[in-house]
Amino acid sequence: MDLVRFAVLLPLALPVAAHAQTLEYTIVIKEHRFQPAELTVASGKRIKLVIDNQDGTPEEFESHELRVEKIIPGGTKGMVSVGPLKPGIYPFFGEFHEATAQGKLHAN
Repeated sequence: MDLVRFAVLLPLALPVAAHAQTLEYTIVIKEHRFQPAELTVASGKRIKLVIDNQDGTPEEFESHELRVEKIIPGGTKGMVSVGPLKPGIYPFFGEFHEATAQGKLHAN
C-alpha cells in the first residue's frame, strides 16, 4: 500500500524538484550596453535571467538561439526563463540599440 501511495505522489513532487534547480543571474542594461556582456551559466539547468534596465529608455532583450524576446521598460526589471541549455554559446542583443547592446551566455 505504501508503494502505491509513493507512486501516486511522486509526480506531484517532481515540479518542485525541477523548480529548485533553477539558477538566477542578473544582467544590467546601462548606457545601452549589457553588463556583464558575457556571462557563464550552468548547462543542463533552468536559468532565470533578471534583466535590470537602468537606462531611461526601453530595451528589448532578444536572442534567436534562446528563443526569447522581452521588452524591458526604462528603470524597471524584467525576467526571462530559458533552458535547460546544452553546452555552448548563446548570443543575445538589445534590439532597440543593437549597435551597442550585445552579449553572450556561455553554458558550461
